[in-house]
Amino acid sequence: MIKNKTIYQCQTCGHASPKWLGKCPSCEAWNSFVEERQEGVKNLAKSPPSDAPVPIADITVGEEDRIGTGISELDRVLGGGIVSGSLTLIGGDPGIGKSTIVLQMLQGIYIANAGISSPALYVSGEESLKQIKLRSNRLGLGDVPVNVLSETCLENILDCVRRSKPSVIVIDSVQTIYTMELPSAPGSVGQVRECAAKLMHFAKKSSVPVFLVGHVTKEGAIAGPRVLEHIVDTVLYFEGERGHAYRILRAVKNRFGSTNEIGVFEMQEGGLKEITNPSELFLAERPESASGTIVVSTIEGTRPLMVELQALVTQSNFGTPRRTGIGVDLNRVNLLVAVLEKIGGLHLGNMDIFLNVVGGLKVSEPAFDLGIVISMASSFRDVLIGPDVLVFGEVGLSGEVRAVSQAEIRLKEGEKIGFKRAVLPLANLRRLNFKPAMELTGVRHIDEALGVIVSR
Repeated sequence: MIKNKTIYQCQTCGHASPKWLGKCPSCEAWNSFVEERQEGVKNLAKSPPSDAPVPIADITVGEEDRIGTGISELDRVLGGGIVSGSLTLIGGDPGIGKSTIVLQMLQGIYIANAGISSPALYVSGEESLKQIKLRSNRLGLGDVPVNVLSETCLENILDCVRRSKPSVIVIDSVQTIYTMELPSAPGSVGQVRECAAKLMHFAKKSSVPVFLVGHVTKEGAIAGPRVLEHIVDTVLYFEGERGHAYRILRAVKNRFGSTNEIGVFEMQEGGLKEITNPSELFLAERPESASGTIVVSTIEGTRPLMVELQALVTQSNFGTPRRTGIGVDLNRVNLLVAVLEKIGGLHLGNMDIFLNVVGGLKVSEPAFDLGIVISMASSFRDVLIGPDVLVFGEVGLSGEVRAVSQAEIRLKEGEKIGFKRAVLPLANLRRLNFKPAMELTGVRHIDEALGVIVSR
């Protein structure tokens, strides 16, 4: 028998050390080490035998292995529905709607899948049964076949699962669950990692899908060790500003689908309402008599989105001009400002520059470059851009406009919404396989794009 020992683990990345360290040598986080007591292994010979290997040709899968949630936006992010035996982690800021969407999901599962007879199990480690019932009444869920359990001990939860045999399990939240095999407090690195591993083992053995609701740190990452995201099959993040009603559900890891898909929701009094056409939502309040605003086509997974980008370029009153970007990569913005100064001839060195992607969306793809360049030039010169103009394209360091992927999908979405003109890379224009009912202008350099849209 190995004696118990004490180690120190980083709460950010899970790095272990025999002594306390002020700075983690792995992730360089300060004051992130916590004490963890590890019990010795009593008998290694009693581990259960593994299953016999199965030829891959004998394994059959089909559409029946996915469970529809009844929420099309959630199904899109999951890759077509819930995979049997999968372990999904949902994270987000407090109050953004994590518990709301899982309760609505449990209702949608039984509406969309009439053949599921066994009720789901909702385990809450933070709220009482009456509090959960109050939320259910507010959401108008009615008599949904869901069993509710207020418990934090993992062993008791698994005993209840084995007796009730639910079709879906929700743990809200994983940071409140603890296992009696470890002496550390709930939410510690060891507890979160061990509980997640046991739930993953149960999901794979029983083919019951498990959803974990996770807290986030002040930096926006899932609280607990980084290994938690490696254990689960899918990691979903809820994004959105507390002052806005719109919520974006984004997949940052998905073993069964695309990692670039997003789902758009609106928080209402009766819960989250899915937005099936987010492009119209993002453009609903676009001003028509203001410079520095333009519509850019971006791709999130397989979905084309028309997004309004606003830029404000104004004389700086301080020694160091400010550069602020909401929803865009600020490093990319600084790069494009340098291109505009060097290649485009705009003197922006003493200008404050503010950029904002309307609707709370965060865009990182290079096709957004041309929109950033044109919006800054429009605001700098105080020139209006037509409300029927759509742009997209990547901008290089020498000012060239490079081709982007899926140009046809972007143009079809713009044509459907009602745009009359589009400015795109010339290379994309030459490779188009269809003729949209809109005026297309291909550009090779930012000077051409500025000459077409922002007159000198």
